[in-house]
Amino acid sequence: MEAGKEIEKALRRVMAEAGLGKIDFSLERPNKVKQGDYAVNIALTEFAILRKKFSAKTPFDLAEKIARRLKKIIAPSLIEKIEVIPPGFINFYLSPSYLKNLIKIVLAEKENFGRSREGEEKTVVIDYSAPNIAKPFGVGHLRSTIIGQALYNLYEFLGYKVIGDNHIGDWGTQFGKLIYQIEEKAQELGLTTKKAKEKMVSSLTIKQLEKLYIDFHKKVAAQPLIEEQARNWFKKLEDGNEEARMIWRILVASSMKEYEKIYDMLSIKIDFVLGESFYQKEWKKVLLEAKKKNLLQKSRGAEIILIEGFETPAMLVKSDGATTYLLRDLATIKYRQRRWQPNLIIYETGADHKFHFRQVFAVAAMLGEIDKEKLVHIPHGMIRGLEGELSTRQGKTIHLETVLEEAIKRAGQLAKKAGIVKSLSEKQQKEIAREVGVGAIKYNDLKQNPRTDIIFDWEKVLRLKGNSGPYLQYTWARCQSVMQKAKEKDWNLEDILKEKTPNYQPNSTELSVLREICYFSETIKRAAFTYAPNLLAQFLYCLAKQYNYFYDNCRILQDKSQKSLFRLSLTAAAAQTLKNGLCLLGLTTLEKM
Repeated sequence: MEAGKEIEKALRRVMAEAGLGKIDFSLERPNKVKQGDYAVNIALTEFAILRKKFSAKTPFDLAEKIARRLKKIIAPSLIEKIEVIPPGFINFYLSPSYLKNLIKIVLAEKENFGRSREGEEKTVVIDYSAPNIAKPFGVGHLRSTIIGQALYNLYEFLGYKVIGDNHIGDWGTQFGKLIYQIEEKAQELGLTTKKAKEKMVSSLTIKQLEKLYIDFHKKVAAQPLIEEQARNWFKKLEDGNEEARMIWRILVASSMKEYEKIYDMLSIKIDFVLGESFYQKEWKKVLLEAKKKNLLQKSRGAEIILIEGFETPAMLVKSDGATTYLLRDLATIKYRQRRWQPNLIIYETGADHKFHFRQVFAVAAMLGEIDKEKLVHIPHGMIRGLEGELSTRQGKTIHLETVLEEAIKRAGQLAKKAGIVKSLSEKQQKEIAREVGVGAIKYNDLKQNPRTDIIFDWEKVLRLKGNSGPYLQYTWARCQSVMQKAKEKDWNLEDILKEKTPNYQPNSTELSVLREICYFSETIKRAAFTYAPNLLAQFLYCLAKQYNYFYDNCRILQDKSQKSLFRLSLTAAAAQTLKNGLCLLGLTTLEKM
């Protein structure tokens, strides 16, 4: 039983009994414990609508009348006290017995604690990561990958059928530039046979391909005409030219092999890798549909669609006949609709794609492909502060692999400095450094609003105190240490909880831990439905803080009294909640740290 949901149901019942339809309100979590566990300001925000129905003179009077009716509906076993404070807030205080019972629920449901069937029979497609072929996996794609995976985990936890789609950038004019460069290189080396060219292209590393791309743009300044030759090569690729296709296939295969290393380091596994090229058959269908609806127009040789409210038209085909990124995204929507019939498609990409997706969504609706409300773009901000040494190693692009390796190295140094790996083997030390380092990078991203820029600071990312990945992992390891010590003393928690929660009245410090656990289920829903994994990260940080305060101020394994048994079960419940939340964010829990 979710406390917030029960309070909302009671409020809606009070409104219905007063003869009112749907009234907008939202429960808030007060900043101070003395203001209750939940609060609602419906008497203030909806006073003009509600005053007559409740014969209320002021918002405070209205709040009191609503509170009186609520007290008759909500069970005392859930809410201990309902209080009205000026100018018209209604505060709800959870009962200690309800909070105590949470322990039993958490330990019974274990890894399923917080799950729901909210999304049963609904499908969500999440488009995330999407690196560009023939370019190293840059740090710019980290946010899309990490946030997208967290959203995937959240929706799956809520019972949705989730489709993760890695829409890799394996098509476009950049391939014309690379093919031009590769052809030039083949001529310089005197390679004339198909086999010799294949061998040469296969030997190119992703860093060498990046250099070829950079060098092309340097050449353009002195030889503008080669830009046209590159466009011609891309047109040949689209037209099925055998040589262009051969080079392109090798570039895609070698790039994906490199990207898999990064996904392995990040523990990311995406359901489908369907690049832009996959949708070639759909492009023609989209164009045909646009023509049938008389939406397609010619403009200077290009094919465009005018969109109401947009000064810039949507270009589907360029003047040279090559397809655009926009047409390929429309084709992708058409395919996803046919294959999965999703209730929602979420795109997690950079903020620089905002205008593009506004156009895509508008044209998709004009074509009748999908309701605009089913399309959502989560525009993430940039990562700043990683310049300097990391960027100068590779040029202007900061490679994600370099950042992850740096994080692992620094995590290892931190562990040795803190003296927390003295008793561990070298293999265990490396594993811990990897999980802490990579987890720190992930959490540093996820704890912040996806839409804002990240200011990267190594000291904050890897600290063992404060709002960081290592701090949360350390808190879980601390809980495990308590559980291990209890086991060594022959305290069997499962036997203890078979009958009932220990008969002990918890103090305010212990109740504070339970109050945090109480918000877990609703935090997951709020994080998913507002596309903000940072809300879950903030919850976990607050829970870790409360548990550590409890740990520092309450002796746990004193004796086998009811108090000690309760505190042990509270530790187990906090640990399970932390683990469930960390797993949703993609962080690994460590037995020792």
